[in-house]
Amino acid sequence: MVIRVVVADDQELVRAGFGMILDAQPDIEVVAEAADGAGAVEAVRQHRPDVLLLDVRMPVMDGLEAARRVCAEHPATRVVMLTTFDIDDYVYDALYAGASGFLLKDVRRDDLVHGVRTVAAGEALLAPSVTRRLIGEFTARKAGAAGPARPRSRLLDRLTGRETQTLRLLARGFSNAEIAADMVVSEHTVKTHVSNVLAKLGLRDRVHAVVFAYESGAVVAGET
Repeated sequence: MVIRVVVADDQELVRAGFGMILDAQPDIEVVAEAADGAGAVEAVRQHRPDVLLLDVRMPVMDGLEAARRVCAEHPATRVVMLTTFDIDDYVYDALYAGASGFLLKDVRRDDLVHGVRTVAAGEALLAPSVTRRLIGEFTARKAGAAGPARPRSRLLDRLTGRETQTLRLLARGFSNAEIAADMVVSEHTVKTHVSNVLAKLGLRDRVHAVVFAYESGAVVAGET
């Protein structure tokens, strides 16, 4: 099964470089490129890709608005935001728009390919170099701007004790292997817990489970 990808970035060298790396893989095909957000939305409408690599900052329509439109109109297309090390609020807000993960623009070749395959398989892309810092930083910033902490969501009552523990570890950026070690269970059991958490809470993927954990009060920003 070939993974169909659209690459959207206003820097031609970035688009071309990512395109060459991905097209060289036997199971990945870059079906279109776009130089701005509006072009990305149109490319998704025309080609219905499995994955959209989308720059955060672009002309005509920024990546955040493009992510909102793509995720609303084409939920089967997984959106991965492309960003520099200087992460800003656009990336955090993209989580709410429906983005499934992030990649740094200076990502290594193997990590780029692995990231596309991971997201295409229906999992979230939680790059270790980005996510733990990003989640802690921006949930704390949002919480500080919002005033008192939100009350604990009643949706959490749907989870078993083990599923609640799994959610909290997800929010700390743990991988399945790390969760399994912490809970002293198999990775297969962890996958089952994660699937149950997503289903019971109506979440798209692991990224949105992390956001929900902070927003619902299951985890407090900055706690360990």
